[in-house]
Amino acid sequence: MFSVGQRPQCCRGRAVPTARPGLALPSRRAPGSRPPPLPRHLPPPRFPRAPRGAATPAPALGRKSGAAAGPGPLPEMPLLINGERVDPDRPTGDMIRAYPHLEEKAKLLRSQPARIVEPKGLLYVQQREFAVTTPKDGSVSILGSDDATTCHIVVLRHTGSGATCLTHCDGSDTEAEVSLIMSSVKSFSDTTGYGRLEVHLVGGFNDDRQLSQKLTNQLLRAFDLQPDDVHLVTFCVTELNDREEKDTHFPIIYGIAVNVKTAEIFPATFPEKGPDEDLRSAHILTGATLTNIYNPKMEQLHIGPYFWRPFPHVDFWLEQDDEQILQNLSTSPLAEPPHFVSHIRSTLTFLKEHPFPSRSLFPDRKPRIYKKNEEGLWEQVCSDKI
Repeated sequence: MFSVGQRPQCCRGRAVPTARPGLALPSRRAPGSRPPPLPRHLPPPRFPRAPRGAATPAPALGRKSGAAAGPGPLPEMPLLINGERVDPDRPTGDMIRAYPHLEEKAKLLRSQPARIVEPKGLLYVQQREFAVTTPKDGSVSILGSDDATTCHIVVLRHTGSGATCLTHCDGSDTEAEVSLIMSSVKSFSDTTGYGRLEVHLVGGFNDDRQLSQKLTNQLLRAFDLQPDDVHLVTFCVTELNDREEKDTHFPIIYGIAVNVKTAEIFPATFPEKGPDEDLRSAHILTGATLTNIYNPKMEQLHIGPYFWRPFPHVDFWLEQDDEQILQNLSTSPLAEPPHFVSHIRSTLTFLKEHPFPSRSLFPDRKPRIYKKNEEGLWEQVCSDKI
């Protein structure tokens, strides 16, 4: 996971682009010297806004410490397993022993080989992004994300409407993020009628810093604070997603996909993670909050507009060797996938080339909009034609 700003837990990578001719890089830092401080961002707003032009979810719901619309706070409803309330402060080991079917389901999920998901019908979700759609969507049938180490991938689904949300959480502002995805799914569902809200949690491992366990606990508490019953169906996180090799721990499942039409969830990898992979990764590395990237009513992917300041010491970081980048820009250096460093270099190169995105990327302050073409691939459309 990325570890910049709000310490997002970095999980993604790509091939390094060919360096531009004449690109001058500074010398490596002297042995024993300290790297420059990483940028620190202001705390994210409690309820981040969706990109302009994207589907705007219903207002986030009231929580224990905040007032809701109307005469008073909305009542809190529990997180449930088999219809029984879960104590979110209970050690996860105790919870697993109390509900052994969760461990059996996690074991079944772990035993499945990761499927390669091709771009047709796929909407790939990066870290600190989310997308929601329904079985009526004629363009997107699969939501997916991968490269999760200490991050968790969350799938929230309403069994009545089939409305499904997938997000890639890193612990930056978990309570607000859960409220946001809850309201997004509910905006496409009649929660007073048939069906229920079900949540599936996958990711993390027994990392040395216990970041995975912390995020697991945050997610359980956040769902327990919601004003609707939420049923925990899949719990393949932290110790239930851990393997050990030569005294080093790794996740078993790094990525999952959900079939929106059938509700099937399975381990997955994704050869294509676009469009605008570098742009979206730069948005994360500069301290993004959770962002809605999809308008299911228009069946459009909306990227941006995103804005950031010049990334501090970008030349320095680009000149560092792989080990320095791995140790300083990851929360779990030993467990990252092989492409992690090349992904970071690619993102840093993009930030160097676009220090002021308001000039080079979004001069008109409009999002980049994509629709699936007849081959099922993303194709950019002009904003003024929407």
